[in-house]
Amino acid sequence: MEGKAQMTKGERAKQEAQRNLERLFNDLLNHNGFAELRIEMRLLKRGQKEVIIYCGKQYRYVVDYAVQEAPATPE
Repeated sequence: MEGKAQMTKGERAKQEAQRNLERLFNDLLNHNGFAELRIEMRLLKRGQKEVIIYCGKQYRYVVDYAVQEAPATPE
């Protein structure tokens, strides 16, 4: 991995969650019948979110995210 910055554990979890979500979506789309897919995201401390994908089972990930500053209110 020369020349590339090391990914954090949270960044790897984000990529894994995205791949799993795409795979589950494709599986459900190709399924011959009813299907349900649900996603929850919860804020954690230190610029992280917990992502829970519900699809028969629960897939849990803790991912990094950029904290956005609140816009200044005009006085």
